Amino acid sequence: MEGGGHVSRRGPLPGRAGDAYDVVVVGAGVVGCAIARALARYRLRVALVDASDDVGEGTSKANTAILHTGFDAAPGTLEAGLVRAGHRLLTAYAAEAGIPLEPVGALLVAWDEEQRAALPGLAAKAARNGHRATRVVDADELRRREPHLGPGALGALAVPGESIVCPWSTTLAYATQAVLSGVDLLLGCRVTDVVPGPRSGAGAPHRLATTRGPLTARFLVNACGLHADGFDALLGVRDFTVTPRRGQLLVLDTYARPLVRHILLPVPGPLGKGVLVTPTVYGNVLVGPTAEDLDDRTATGTTADGLAGLREQGARIVPALAEEEVTAAYAGLRAATGREDYRCAAHAGLRYVTVGGIRSTGLSASLALAEHALGLLAECGLRTGPERPLAPVRMPNLGEAFPRPYRDAAAVARDPELGAVVCHCEHVTRGEVRAALASPVPPAGLAGLRRRTRAGSGRCQGGHCRPALRALFEEYGKGAGAR
Repeated sequence: MEGGGHVSRRGPLPGRAGDAYDVVVVGAGVVGCAIARALARYRLRVALVDASDDVGEGTSKANTAILHTGFDAAPGTLEAGLVRAGHRLLTAYAAEAGIPLEPVGALLVAWDEEQRAALPGLAAKAARNGHRATRVVDADELRRREPHLGPGALGALAVPGESIVCPWSTTLAYATQAVLSGVDLLLGCRVTDVVPGPRSGAGAPHRLATTRGPLTARFLVNACGLHADGFDALLGVRDFTVTPRRGQLLVLDTYARPLVRHILLPVPGPLGKGVLVTPTVYGNVLVGPTAEDLDDRTATGTTADGLAGLREQGARIVPALAEEEVTAAYAGLRAATGREDYRCAAHAGLRYVTVGGIRSTGLSASLALAEHALGLLAECGLRTGPERPLAPVRMPNLGEAFPRPYRDAAAVARDPELGAVVCHCEHVTRGEVRAALASPVPPAGLAGLRRRTRAGSGRCQGGHCRPALRALFEEYGKGAGAR
């Protein structure tokens, strides 16, 4: 499709009701957006559909923001291979698209003899996953690398290549590039039913009932995350059941950042991987996540016990963190399915692909998962034709390790609004807010604006700047929520 695609959040769907899309991707999280971007390389009519009013509103906005190497995945699994490939692809893409990424490396810290004895085995597992750069370090080297660690650390497995990344910019970059390259992004558009096309006749489309009207599609991709099993059921597929697994996290103030140099991982035990401490590209420190299996797929609230436990565990790892201020707490739900692997499948007779069971490594594997989904669509009969170049995209920088607009004298001279700070906690300027509201995929509200600029995510959590941000939304964002 030549030219850019439509972005809409309400009202009638673009195009005529009878016009079939070649592919409809349901779910605009990081994986769904990556798949839509991959499909945009071809002259196909593609729609990316989501029930929410913005991209990345589910699991993708509430993770630990780590780009994993896949060193500790179960060897031989689909997840292991795709995380390894995804790490390479996203590292390169981040540099190309201006996504903040810092390769700080990770340390799996051993706090007792049993954990220290497990380190060589973890290094061997990493080697089986193609990651041969890990090495065991003793207590002295560990202390030199992380001088603020708590007492009793006996050693660690050093894992170079583990990185911190901006998950918001990553999802938005995929969506923006997809839209600029011709994909229709249809938000506020919940799919309520699917009438599959006949199994005979490759061109007979599926008919989708949505809250914004009917859609038709020759091929369907399920990237619904927590709701992947429910969407499967609409097409008569019952391969797995999703159990929401809640992860609560604490965000510590930027004054804590000098206390943590690496991603500090626990040595996995019988009950799982446990709590980590990690810096972020925004200059904060994260502690978490918890791991709580629930029945409620909307239970994204935090709990007093969960946060108190994180505070205690973070202080055990880095005692000085106990003195640092908590600026935010949040929780995300991951799609557990009872198998430690992704649940991806091509249902050729249905011309339908499921990309499910994408747990905490979905961000890391996203670009590789997109390529895998293209292969599954090919198994279902999709013929893409020749590739074409994607529209270029360059994301605004949200990372503290890279130049921010308010510090760029030349940029401020060209546009004084880039020097007019409106969110003083995060040093976000009027110019950045204006650009976000005029972007190809604009925010629908202040929460989306926060993910595009960091405005309102600092010490006061928007208490000071929220009125000014609302005024800017009115001034620059007229129609942004409706487009």
